[in-house]
Amino acid sequence: MQSSALPKHVAIIMDGNGRWAARRGLPRMAGHRAGIASVRRVVEHASDAGIRCLTLYAFSSDNWRRPSAEVQSIFWLLRAFLRLQTARLRDRGARLEVIGRRDRLPAAALSAIENSERATADGTGLHLRVAIDYSSRDAIARAAFHAADALGPRRFMSPDLFGPMLMRSLTADCGDVDLLIRTGGEKRLSDFLLWECAYAELLFTDRMWPEFDESDLDAAIADFSHRQRRFGAVPEPAPALNSAVACT
Repeated sequence: MQSSALPKHVAIIMDGNGRWAARRGLPRMAGHRAGIASVRRVVEHASDAGIRCLTLYAFSSDNWRRPSAEVQSIFWLLRAFLRLQTARLRDRGARLEVIGRRDRLPAAALSAIENSERATADGTGLHLRVAIDYSSRDAIARAAFHAADALGPRRFMSPDLFGPMLMRSLTADCGDVDLLIRTGGEKRLSDFLLWECAYAELLFTDRMWPEFDESDLDAAIADFSHRQRRFGAVPEPAPALNSAVACT
């Protein structure tokens, strides 16, 4: 059994931008712009709080189904965020990494991503991962294909063998997720880090992502600190009480 006051790897499904905007009579893109402000707040606070790795779900492979104008605007916001925040991330010692497919990304977005990754490559503080055009099922399937090719058909594919290959396929070194947060009131993983979340503590909040701030992250960490992580083991017995009774 393990209890930890601070999760090393936090993953967040940033949900609710569109609904936040709709409730205010605003276009969906206003919600995405407000969501970018939340990203800045949470990233900086995660770094200050001592979190080692933060993975943000920014654009799933299923999000290509959205209207093309919205998709284009999302990638414009991504480029704007990288242009404005890369130097700040570098100065704070953070390292940026994008996980997911890259072959379908707009050329301008891919160039901005690669420039930011190069600029922050030497960071030793927060490892910030942003999942773009990401599907966990796709990542697992691709890793399985390469693993089968590397190990051969007669080799048993154990989790201990496959897990590191999956991590390498993502060019990631964050390991398993300790705490997964989803905003927006939905209670599902939506094809996000399915392998890495096998033993993650899950926290779902009704707060829309543009409303999520430093205090919400602190509350999630505090909730995590009170959970007992058994990983399938039996809870440790409580210390025995001294039953000796003094005689007079």
